[in-house]
Amino acid sequence: MPLVKTWQLTAGAAVAGLALSVAAVTAAGPWDSGQRKAERDKAASWGRTGGADHDGGAAAGPLPQAAPSAPGVLGAVGPGVPRGQAAAAPADALAARLRPLLADPALGTVRTASVVDTATGQVLYESGAREAMTPASTVKIATAAAVLAALGPEHRIRTTVVPGATPGQVVLVGGGDPSLTAKKKSPAGSGGSLVALAADAAQALKAAGTDTVTLAYDDSLYSGPVRHPIGVNPNIAPVTALAADEGRPDDSTSGPVDRADDPAGAAARAFRTLLAERGVKVTGEPVRAKAAAGAQPLAVTQSTPVAGLVERMLTNSDNDIAEALARQTALASGQPASFEGAEKAVTARLAGLGLDTAGSRFADGSGLSRADKVSAGLLTGLLAKAAGPDHPELRPVLTGLPVAGFTGTLRARNAGSSPAAGLVRAKTGTLTGVNSLSGTVVDATGRLLAFAFLTANSPGPEGAEKGLDKLAAAVAGAP
Repeated sequence: MPLVKTWQLTAGAAVAGLALSVAAVTAAGPWDSGQRKAERDKAASWGRTGGADHDGGAAAGPLPQAAPSAPGVLGAVGPGVPRGQAAAAPADALAARLRPLLADPALGTVRTASVVDTATGQVLYESGAREAMTPASTVKIATAAAVLAALGPEHRIRTTVVPGATPGQVVLVGGGDPSLTAKKKSPAGSGGSLVALAADAAQALKAAGTDTVTLAYDDSLYSGPVRHPIGVNPNIAPVTALAADEGRPDDSTSGPVDRADDPAGAAARAFRTLLAERGVKVTGEPVRAKAAAGAQPLAVTQSTPVAGLVERMLTNSDNDIAEALARQTALASGQPASFEGAEKAVTARLAGLGLDTAGSRFADGSGLSRADKVSAGLLTGLLAKAAGPDHPELRPVLTGLPVAGFTGTLRARNAGSSPAAGLVRAKTGTLTGVNSLSGTVVDATGRLLAFAFLTANSPGPEGAEKGLDKLAAAVAGAP
């Protein structure tokens, strides 16, 4: 089977899966090695919050029906369909649909666009596609691709407990796991567990005849400022190598909420309590200390695989995971685990994928910084790489994208009776005056298309989001 038809069949099958499992979308199920199970649980799928300015919006309304165009997609890639027919819907027809929509004043004074056929690499439409724009949270697509290229989808981040420098001391060592939780049952699915770590550490200590310790914690893996340049903000915690539940004081797993000022210290105090509950007395308050190099762990807990972290980050627009993954990219690239080191590492990893990063800047991993600069062409290039056969390690970039009308930050967008419901998968981006949308869609001929729309100086988010949703629906072939 020719390569292009293979990818068309893959795209068609994906749409059919969505159409046949609307009810299953509501079922709980964790991310597992980058593969979705029922599009995640209700907390992730139904939550409309997460990331900068993704904390609300229009009411979700009724749940969407199965994507109405799924049968047509399957028909287009069935037996006997010649390549020429599958390539229908020429670029000029797409341009005719997109141009008037791009002219919508609600999108602001600057609008750039790129639409690419992922199977062939053919540019179907572009307008200012190489102009660097502030991308807001769509920069998370770049963060995702960089960390997957650096570490691979199966890599897990370790949090350990090691013997301290003085007798009777143990050190809790942070590895930068953004999925680490102090809750007995993680509200966000699988991930590193301080509860399990405390149980294993207590068992090891008791086996050695120790039931009283002092506790230190080591968060020295990261360097540079712990605060994002935007300062104290409910959309992001201080960026530290040791944090439990993203420094959240409640059971939330995404969206804005006030965070702990010292997530590492808070995690250490939670660990002290967990040790005490398991029969190990901790004297004094936890203190910050650096673990000895080469110290053998008494206990270890591991994060969700990187693929699952990428999916959670993209679905919920999770800024804390984004900054953690950017620093993991830096560490894997021999750079300091800081904002500056992450910027250099992400840029290098994307260039290593053969992408043109000229004019780009990755001042952070989350898109909260207005200093970030990305072009629409770079975003569609990244999505095409993730869809292609040469980089299967990048596939979670696609599987993590929210589904229009169904999941994450797109649950209430292109929903209900919209012909794009269930077909559009895209990352949203919102800052004041900045709105963006980038993702994939299966068009009426069965092609998997990548698109990116970046705008600036919009008069308000509501009108801009509606305009972007119309553009995405137009790429899908909707009138």
